[in-house]
Amino acid sequence: MSTLTELPHWTIRTSGDQATFTPARHDPGAPQVPQRLVLREEDLPGFAKALGEVMKLPTYWTARARAGRLTLDGEPAWSEPRRGPADGFVHVDGPCHGSGGSFTVGLADIRALRVRIAAYLHQRGFEARSGG
Repeated sequence: MSTLTELPHWTIRTSGDQATFTPARHDPGAPQVPQRLVLREEDLPGFAKALGEVMKLPTYWTARARAGRLTLDGEPAWSEPRRGPADGFVHVDGPCHGSGGSFTVGLADIRALRVRIAAYLHQRGFEARSGG
């Protein structure tokens, strides 16, 4: 069963054990790199909110349990976010794939990604800002 969640800046479709994120506005300047999320820093608060919305879905919890990832123990699935000096985008390496501005992430990997994004935003002073 597929679930569609629409937020002001993101549309999220979950199907099976995957979530596909589509930004409301496609950024043609964003580099497409396999196994890497590439987002503008100003888009991260809204993306963090979108990750939180996915975590509210029953399919998220089912996928995590099925994958045996109910804790954050073990190797991190995602690298620490880093700002690319050449392109100004924030890069996060991890288990994702995308095309045409959308990208797909395994539901079991959502929490670890949200932790990485939240830590980056806190470090950069975004904690008081809200995104949608």
